[in-house]
Amino acid sequence: MAQLAPTKEALLGVAELDVGGISRRQIHRLVERGDLVRIDRGVFAHPDFQPSQYHHLALVSLRCPSAVIALTSAAAFHRLGTQIPHAVWIALPPRTRAPKLESVTVEVARFSGSRLEEDAEEHVIEGVRVRVYGLAKTVVDLFRYRNKLGIDVALEAMREALRDGRTSIAELGRIARRDRVYGPLRPYLESMQ
Repeated sequence: MAQLAPTKEALLGVAELDVGGISRRQIHRLVERGDLVRIDRGVFAHPDFQPSQYHHLALVSLRCPSAVIALTSAAAFHRLGTQIPHAVWIALPPRTRAPKLESVTVEVARFSGSRLEEDAEEHVIEGVRVRVYGLAKTVVDLFRYRNKLGIDVALEAMREALRDGRTSIAELGRIARRDRVYGPLRPYLESMQ
């Protein structure tokens, strides 16, 4: 364990441990000895590890690095609205396998091209690179998924973001046009002016 010692704040996946020169057999022994704790399938941490508020986002991102945190999970990350997501919503390209976790339910939205990559911000949570859609894109995506998540969720997020000055009507309109969601969003934007 000399080459790769886990910190109390970081999660480690099997791949990171392999790169650090720790075999799967050694991982098993470290867990048995109590020098490493198994958090979820293929995810480990220091025995004194304390999960952060966004632990579930780090866990999903560690297991699926191509995922972007989206929809109600991104809204909760940006502190938009009062919704508490029942699952971690992620955006993945078509035909990409969704991660299977024991402790977190994952919901997948399939995005492609610019819709997937643009406006994804990078954050580090528990030592893991977590990609989360920006605030304005999150609001627009909530309107895209309004039939599945509810129009009230999208409206609450939009009102709060505009009221707090964290985005503008022009920015929401620009992203909505780019992502082809302007039609459903337009009446609500016009009523806010």
